[in-house]
Amino acid sequence: MSTPLLMAIYFTIWWTVLFAILPLGVRSLHEEGGGAMGTDPGAPTNPRLLRKAIITTIVSGIVFGLFLLYVEYA
Repeated sequence: MSTPLLMAIYFTIWWTVLFAILPLGVRSLHEEGGGAMGTDPGAPTNPRLLRKAIITTIVSGIVFGLFLLYVEYA
């Protein structure tokens, strides 16, 4: 496989895993009982995006590695 194709596959896996991980552990303003007047009650209080990006990168690397093993040996 060519390098650009592998990069595109990893990019697709990364975004798919990100959207699966984003809602984990999020508490809304409504659940916390706070928020300023006029804010969306469903907005997250602390989304921890950097932590989720790191977790996404690790999980995506594992999934991508499994994909490469499958392509190579199947």
